[in-house]
Amino acid sequence: MRVLGNIAGKAVEVVDVTAERWLARLGGEVVRGADITLLRRMVLTAAVALVTIPLGLTALLRPVLALPVGAAVVVAVFLIISVIAFSRPRSLPQMVVSDDIYFDTCPGLMLSLDAQGQVLRVGGRDAQSFPSAIRDCAGVTLAERVHVSDQIALLQAFDMLRQGASRAETDVRVQKTSSVADGRQFILVRFDFTAIRNGEGNLVQVIAQARDVSEYDALRREAESRQEEARSAHETKSRFLAAVSHELRTPLNAILGFSDVLAGEYFGKLANDRQREYVGLIRQSGGHLLSVVTTMLDMSKIEAGRYELLIEPFAASEAVETCRAMLDLQARDKGITLTARVSRALPEVLADRRALQQILINLAGNAIKFTDRGGVVSMDASLRGQDLVITVSDTGIGIAAEKLGTLGQPFTQVDNSYNRNYEGTGLGLALVKGLVALHRGTFAIASRPGEGTVVTITLPMGGPDTADAEDAMVETVEFPPRLKTVQLKNSDEKAMMEGTAMERSGIQLGCANDHAEAKIA
Repeated sequence: MRVLGNIAGKAVEVVDVTAERWLARLGGEVVRGADITLLRRMVLTAAVALVTIPLGLTALLRPVLALPVGAAVVVAVFLIISVIAFSRPRSLPQMVVSDDIYFDTCPGLMLSLDAQGQVLRVGGRDAQSFPSAIRDCAGVTLAERVHVSDQIALLQAFDMLRQGASRAETDVRVQKTSSVADGRQFILVRFDFTAIRNGEGNLVQVIAQARDVSEYDALRREAESRQEEARSAHETKSRFLAAVSHELRTPLNAILGFSDVLAGEYFGKLANDRQREYVGLIRQSGGHLLSVVTTMLDMSKIEAGRYELLIEPFAASEAVETCRAMLDLQARDKGITLTARVSRALPEVLADRRALQQILINLAGNAIKFTDRGGVVSMDASLRGQDLVITVSDTGIGIAAEKLGTLGQPFTQVDNSYNRNYEGTGLGLALVKGLVALHRGTFAIASRPGEGTVVTITLPMGGPDTADAEDAMVETVEFPPRLKTVQLKNSDEKAMMEGTAMERSGIQLGCANDHAEAKIA
């Protein structure tokens, strides 16, 4: 009898271990003793039924059919009861989290204040990094622990909350222990206040989050200082260029005037042709230097915002033809065909005549300079809507795509090498873009190496005040620029005479300046 009891105990133990493992796999949690007991009883009941039910069915069915049917019924019933018994929702253990955890784990320094600004509680993840003046301020008014000059700003933030605002923010200084490392006596703290109200809307509590923004404030001050230094340097550079340009123009005008007198032989003939050649070189070099100085002066005025436009109505066709005549001799000497085409129905434009001529001279002069012998340079003007569209195209060397983005910046040239083949200061396109911008026009350039360049500018016909930047469009260009049939207003002989006269007057590329013209004339 004792042996049978031990066997039964062993069987129960095996069943309990197996049940515990099975329940652990199903539930993934700690198995309860009641579940093990329930499963043990179900297994033992199923074991008894697995013997008795098939034997009972033999009374109704043949044994060969009664045994499998009975076993199948017992197993099915066992599985159904198991699903019903162990598929009930299990309640997971709930972790009790106090409000202190949320308050103490928030970044920065957390403060709980009453409606009068008195600190009720202090916490926060970074509380230890703040000075003791506000870290240990429980039971006192917060305004007493900030710099006396910032107390008004703090009280104003609280007043906003009392008046109904849901949040307020202010920056105040808090005294800290001085250290040799940084030498700072105060740190800049940003308080972000959140109002807590009762059911009637009255302010009952304020939650404040404090963050140390001293480093951000130092970076902001440094950025402002650097920006101010850059602005001051820019203004100094502009004033320097204006002063230098102005001081250089006076002696240059004298050089040009006296060289004209010598070249004209008004006070006696020169001894030989070499002297005449040298006088001509002096006149040519002085004219080139005057054009550079004039361009630098105009650029400095534009950058300083002191370039004043003289807006007046005039015929754009006359301005284009004048520039063509001025540059015709230069183009002929280089073996380049310079053409101009202007729409006959083009009305008067309201703009600065001198500025428009300077734009055309710089663009056409650049086109002539970068076009080889036998090439073509064209200046076209037409009306599109309410805009004057001027296109200067050439069949020159062209510009690489990666260089187009840098064009138009002062002192920037496509060829920056010391042994470059073309002279220039890199101010021509920068001056053009500046003058176009003053007219509230648009500037576009397109080019391909070896095929030529097309520059398109648009100016409002009614003056800068009528410009609409959103409606500005860029004209589509084609490559290579085609030689267009033109009908000149003047004969070729007259154009050549005008070009020669202008050349003798010393008007070179980029020197369309009223003061210079008056001196030279």
